[in-house]
Amino acid sequence: MRKILAFTLAETLIVMGIIGIVSALTLPNLNSSTGDKEKIAKVKKLYQNLADATGRATAIYGPLEDWPKSPNVQTIIEDRISEFFKISKDCGTTNPSQCFPSSIKTLSGATQNNATNNSSCIIVADGTSICFTTYYSINIDIDGPNKGKNTWGQDIFAFQYSSDDKTFVPYHCNQSDYTLSNCITTVSGFLSSSMGVKKGTGSGQMASTWIINYDNMDYLKLDSSGKCPNGTTPTDSNPRCK
Repeated sequence: MRKILAFTLAETLIVMGIIGIVSALTLPNLNSSTGDKEKIAKVKKLYQNLADATGRATAIYGPLEDWPKSPNVQTIIEDRISEFFKISKDCGTTNPSQCFPSSIKTLSGATQNNATNNSSCIIVADGTSICFTTYYSINIDIDGPNKGKNTWGQDIFAFQYSSDDKTFVPYHCNQSDYTLSNCITTVSGFLSSSMGVKKGTGSGQMASTWIINYDNMDYLKLDSSGKCPNGTTPTDSNPRCK
């Protein structure tokens, strides 16, 4: 009689246990990577859509900086730019907190209250919240007011209008010269600024610039000293944690 070879129950359980351990170690990183890629895609898509909508609006109404300032500038900006978005809800300046979280957090752990003050806010068809402010800046919440962590650099990102580039550029460029060419583009700049992406000291408001420049969200992996989990520090030539 020919002997049939097969795994014993003990051997099968051991293999299943090993597979379970490997899965437990790798799946969280895989899920995190997938989640980051989705967020990056949303931020970049909003950036492109803002540029397109602003270009169309200025072609009709002239340069944004010349638009009327009354009754309030944020309402004028919202009305004209939102013409080129599919809007699911318009909260205006009356109920902006219904479209955007009024309290948001920074990467350093602080809470910023009254985030919707002096803002006119909408929610577009894909669920993204957009707030237009009196400071010619735009804040977006990629998952809307009632989801996510409501934190700069995680689901909330900022852009500002550049009169030289005639469009909204990632925040934060040089305060005295809001041009795309003067946006901070060095890792050291992102980590040293109070509005940068360093968890210990930065607010995270410059995260949109990091994403547009580097196409990653690895700043979320940095510790308070600006180092990656493996002890390395991102550089301009390799702005990632590997």
